[in-house]
Amino acid sequence: MSDPQNPQDPFEAFRRLWGPLGVPVPGLTMPTLDPQEIEKRIAELKSVEAWLSMNLNMLRMAIQGLEMQKATLQAVRATADAGKDAVAAAAQQPLFWPWTAMQQAMNLSASASESPDPNSKEEKSS
Repeated sequence: MSDPQNPQDPFEAFRRLWGPLGVPVPGLTMPTLDPQEIEKRIAELKSVEAWLSMNLNMLRMAIQGLEMQKATLQAVRATADAGKDAVAAAAQQPLFWPWTAMQQAMNLSASASESPDPNSKEEKSS
């Protein structure tokens, strides 16, 4: 007695599995001997290859774009951190430092003119 679950052909189960999906299983189907059919399959496979190549290139460009975006964000964050450090350092110094420096120079010259000079004539005469 033959079991209805066990087909005689061991690859029949694979054919039934892949057959409804429309996906040809290489080696499980009888190769065609018609040159036109072969040319048609070659053209179809080349179309698929071109489509996959285009998608691969688009994927690579997307990855490169994201890498550039990541590098830009890191650079912006580093610049912002450096700016925060510069602001903190500037907060330690007066806001109008040129004006302050000029005032300090004027104060030094004024205090120098008010203090008695050891080489001045007034002190020699005393």
